[in-house]
Amino acid sequence: MEVVWLVVVFLVIIISLNGVECKRVKSRRRALDDEYYYSAISCRAHSASIVDYGGVGDGKTLNTNAFQQAINHLSQYGSDGSQLFVPAGKWLTGTFNLTSHFTLFLHKDAVLLASQDIKSWPVVDPLPSYGHGRDAAGGRYISLIFGTNLTDVVVTGENGTIDGQGAVWWQQFHSKKLKYTRPYLIEIMHSDSIQISNLTFLNSPSWNLHPVYTSNIFMQAITILAPVTSPNTDGINPDSCTNTRLEDIYIVSGDDCVAVKSGWDEYGISYGMPTKHLIIRRLTCISPYSAAIALGSEMSGGIQDVRAEDITAINTESAVRIKTGVGRGGYVKDIYVKGMSLHTMKWVFWITGNYGSHADTHYDPNALPEIKGINYRDIVAENVSMAARLEGISGDTFTGICISNATIGLAKKAKKYPWTCSEVEGVTSGVVPPPCNLLPDKGADKPAACDFPEESLAIDNLELKRCSYMMSYF
Repeated sequence: MEVVWLVVVFLVIIISLNGVECKRVKSRRRALDDEYYYSAISCRAHSASIVDYGGVGDGKTLNTNAFQQAINHLSQYGSDGSQLFVPAGKWLTGTFNLTSHFTLFLHKDAVLLASQDIKSWPVVDPLPSYGHGRDAAGGRYISLIFGTNLTDVVVTGENGTIDGQGAVWWQQFHSKKLKYTRPYLIEIMHSDSIQISNLTFLNSPSWNLHPVYTSNIFMQAITILAPVTSPNTDGINPDSCTNTRLEDIYIVSGDDCVAVKSGWDEYGISYGMPTKHLIIRRLTCISPYSAAIALGSEMSGGIQDVRAEDITAINTESAVRIKTGVGRGGYVKDIYVKGMSLHTMKWVFWITGNYGSHADTHYDPNALPEIKGINYRDIVAENVSMAARLEGISGDTFTGICISNATIGLAKKAKKYPWTCSEVEGVTSGVVPPPCNLLPDKGADKPAACDFPEESLAIDNLELKRCSYMMSYF
């Protein structure tokens, strides 16, 4: 009997110990599972990590093949969708292509480092609406993250970083050693339903984010940083795009913070795809040599219905600049800007009708741009060298310019004449200092506000979903 009891006690102890061990393992597994939540236009049914495809985040191992193999494999899920998680680490990579119904998600401590081996970057043809490279006559280096003919793509994270390591490209550009145009950090072409959000972009070789020939674009909570002396490091360049919404953007760069485009000279005229229905909200810009918002200079396919509000510019050359010239053709019309807070700049308003940069010598000298319906209101500026420089084209007057409720504080060493105007027509209301005679004050007794549309655009009705990714250490 004693032997039986000893056996029973022994079995109970063993079972108890096993039970404790099982509970401990389960508890540990839960602790090592990290679930990440994010907002996106679409959630995905399938997930993977870059480490599943041999990725190594040591900042030295080249992960180009790992990224491309992962994306190629995940593309098999089609419309069910897939997401690729990039965990903490430094992930050196060359260029790779995205796929449809796909999310690229970066951990907050993940850094994508662009390869500095220029020879390893593939070269593609110039864009058809440009017909010519920007840095050189030939083709262009493909962008770090590239996609064409895609639907439903999300590039997002917890404010992870994409670093273009652009110094080597800037040096080659200044030395005039590049045979092709520098790459961008992200370029999406001929696509629909694109989201880029909650990321930091550093040191792009050239432009940072370039959606082109694309519709229904949502960009939010983006930081873009580059030295203010870096060449052509534009922040975001919507180019021949429809229905685009940019919100909560912070940019420090060596060129325009947001540059709206639609093709270059005869190539843009022939391609004929405008940028229209663009929203810019809560943009903060620092760019001592360029504009917070630029329209052009490549605008030959047309730019229409741009709505910008709540814009802050600090130590920026100009607030809004329209850049065009003889040979551009196209149009810039129905532009609405309200609510600008401006601190230290040369010009608040700048319209340039003599911008001379051309793709080649084959442009049509009779192709004159149409500039009309330009509305600015509710503006406060301080420490400004000159209120406005507005220069149309002889025989091609820029019309429908409206400025209202604008108080521009001039710097101690401001220009003698705060306004210069030629070949422009329009009206003002409640503007200080008083504008030029070509923009007479029509609201001295009863100030009237310039237009800003009340109806919302389709992209404003975009609904985001709450998505998640579960990363397990087992």
